[in-house]
Amino acid sequence: MKIVYQAANLIDAHLVRHALEAEEIPVFLQGEALTGGMGELPLFGTILVCVPDIVWPQAKDIVDTLPLNQPVEALPDDDEAPDASQGWLPA
Repeated sequence: MKIVYQAANLIDAHLVRHALEAEEIPVFLQGEALTGGMGELPLFGTILVCVPDIVWPQAKDIVDTLPLNQPVEALPDDDEAPDASQGWLPA
């Protein structure tokens, strides 16, 4: 098994896992059960997304195309908020 991605958190790891499994690449999450462990374990960065050696190049290409660790676009200002008369109201 080779590491194809070091996840920042559990959600990040599962997003990568589902993207790889959608392409029929088997995935193993190393350290998944350790998240949030007390003591000397760090709370983040302990989950490694691993794939078989033979499919690592294909998996790396897929992971490289995913929008990971990118900033979220800013929400529109109040001036640009949708008009309530259009039928959509905030929850």
